[in-house]
Amino acid sequence: MTFDAINFNEKLAKFNDHWSPRVIAEMNDYQFKLAKVEGAFIWHQHDDTDEVFIVINGTLNIEFRDGKVTLNAGEMYVVPKGVEHKPIANNECHIMLVEPRGVINTGESHTGENNTGESHTGENNTGESHTRESDTGQSRNKLTAKNDVWI
Repeated sequence: MTFDAINFNEKLAKFNDHWSPRVIAEMNDYQFKLAKVEGAFIWHQHDDTDEVFIVINGTLNIEFRDGKVTLNAGEMYVVPKGVEHKPIANNECHIMLVEPRGVINTGESHTGENNTGESHTGENNTGESHTRESDTGQSRNKLTAKNDVWI
């Protein structure tokens, strides 16, 4: 066990890709992911889990088929499982997602930890290294991010 705090700004400085969440910590089977988002994502839903959006910097709109919610820095929203939604950020926005390990950002189903056909070796927030093996599933959407990428 280490006693180092996880600094969101330091982690966010390590990548530039939009709509590609990066794992910064795990708690039980849940992952805490940081993402930079800008523009519109796709309509999607997660059939098996709720999805938590926490805005760190900027403004995020989450559209639903029958309404929308606007989140500013310091605000969060829980999208219930099975609810179709479309996140939109008019300007770059930094968010945290909290979701079970293995959730695909576009709501697609898969059988492995990573839908890119790649393995990932990294370090978690305790300083322990870990490796996740992947399946060989194909991405069905160009916005499907590599899963389980640690920073």
